[in-house]
Amino acid sequence: MSKQLISVTINGKKVEKAVESRTLLIHFLREEMNLTGAHIGCETSHCGACTVDVDGKSIKSCTVLAVQCDGSAVLTVEGLADKGALHAVQEAFYQEHGLQCGFCTPGMLLRAYRFLQDTPAPTEEQIRMGLSGNLCRCTGYQNIVKAARSAAKKLQEKAKQPVAA
Repeated sequence: MSKQLISVTINGKKVEKAVESRTLLIHFLREEMNLTGAHIGCETSHCGACTVDVDGKSIKSCTVLAVQCDGSAVLTVEGLADKGALHAVQEAFYQEHGLQCGFCTPGMLLRAYRFLQDTPAPTEEQIRMGLSGNLCRCTGYQNIVKAARSAAKKLQEKAKQPVAA
């Protein structure tokens, strides 16, 4: 199988790597880049465990080829924290117990992150709709919704704070 050189910025770091043209992004991230946060769930795009952010959009990495991401910026759950400080979404999921087994959590975090970027002050109904493409078999979703609502409030408060010079 022939390989193609791709250039991708992953979690802020530019990476150039030769990949087989049939390599799925999820396998590239997990096997080539050792970024194992995104999980392989259904491999049919139904569960969302493999959700990552590509060029400002949530995508299910089990249905996208790595070569399709050539030139793109990819954000994985490993890239959410900043210098060891949890992102507001991660912090809210922790505080509101928006997880149980943790299998869906990386994809849920990335989807919540992107959803809140696009909808900074969502209603509960909008949150439920915005996260509906990601499945959780454990939580019953109530704490996930609470976590997304809490993260939205944290992000709104942070946006109101003056930027230090």
